[in-house]
Amino acid sequence: MDKQVQQYYKLKAKQKELEQELAALRQEILAGMNEQGESEAVFGGYRVKLVTQQRKEYDDELLYKTLSDPEVWRLVSKADPGKVASLAKLKVIDENKIRHTYVLKTVTLLQVERHP
Repeated sequence: MDKQVQQYYKLKAKQKELEQELAALRQEILAGMNEQGESEAVFGGYRVKLVTQQRKEYDDELLYKTLSDPEVWRLVSKADPGKVASLAKLKVIDENKIRHTYVLKTVTLLQVERHP
């Protein structure tokens, strides 16, 4: 068991290093793409694509105050964007009623894939 714990520790440290390296590379790629004013490009044998998404970040307190029905709040229990979106889609929650309970956050996703 000692070897498994030691290996696990080493791998977690390596994972942290890789995540830091990936984050730095991601920032460099995003900066380069922004400088070029491109959202899609091919570099060597790789296609790079930037995809922009709008995500809702809910304020728990505002949402709780808006959802007067405790049964509905129990379904959500926390302002989980996926759950809230599902309830709005099912018309359990009126989208117009909760419009003031979130802010839209723009997120840029980086996709890198092999290009034939």
